[in-house]
Amino acid sequence: MQKGEGLMAPDTVTGRSGLRDLLMLVLFAGGCLAVGSAVGSMTGPAIEGWFDTLVLPSFQPPNIAFPIAWTILYLLMGTAAWLVWRRYGFAGARAAFWLFGIQLALNLSWTPVFFGARSIGGGLVLIVIILVAVLATTIAFWRKALVAGVLFLPYLGWVGFATFLNFTIWRLNP
Repeated sequence: MQKGEGLMAPDTVTGRSGLRDLLMLVLFAGGCLAVGSAVGSMTGPAIEGWFDTLVLPSFQPPNIAFPIAWTILYLLMGTAAWLVWRRYGFAGARAAFWLFGIQLALNLSWTPVFFGARSIGGGLVLIVIILVAVLATTIAFWRKALVAGVLFLPYLGWVGFATFLNFTIWRLNP
């Protein structure tokens, strides 16, 4: 690594200092984790009640896998958003950040629909919309910063799997 290339070095394009970069990384990752915590707090009670009565597919991951996977995914999402922000700022990547916010809000809304309203079909419709929004965000981030797009790929894969899982649960529980 050359002198001045580290995280704490000033960004010559944006003029941002390393300390501000680090603070923004914490804010992006922390914001995504806060969304995850909100979702998680809504999910726990529902799993122990209604969800336990559903017929689940053989490939249903154990309940403990979800908070682990989502924690990692939220950290990757926050880091991806930070990378785009670091390179372009909010003004230079306005569309990408709108997509990011939309997919995050949709992500937050799935749990109240699926678990809160106990609507497997409503959850399925919503998760298909989420999948499209995550794909659009992945593409937008990819175009702005390759690494940011790559960091979104595990999330895209997980939401794709979750869509198939939601579909299968819908089919098994008419």
